Amino acid sequence: VQLQASGGGLVQAGGSLRLSCAASGISASVAYMAWFRQAPGKERELVATITEDGSTNYADSVKGRFLISGDNAKSTAFLQMNSLKPEDTAIYYCKLEFWTGIVSRTAYWGRGTQVTVSS
Repeated sequence: VQLQASGGGLVQAGGSLRLSCAASGISASVAYMAWFRQAPGKERELVATITEDGSTNYADSVKGRFLISGDNAKSTAFLQMNSLKPEDTAIYYCKLEFWTGIVSRTAYWGRGTQVTVSS
């Protein structure tokens, strides 16, 4: 199973980026998608989540600016990031969980994509 994240880059403060994370090599149903980020010298933090029924949750620091979505049929997660701030600079990682049993789930991580916001 591979998760390919893309869409990162360098953007000025106030700008937008859209991250994508596509899974391949698995045919199971998606249970949960999430984006995390890790800034230099800091721990990895949860940015946003979306469940298979579409319920979303966001870190307070990104509420109102970021939007998570997913295409369960294509096992792809998206993160639309608007009004970006320099403090959003980090490596962004996707995490997808799949139903691999009746009640069991297996999680996979993407390698990460760099987002840099200049002031």
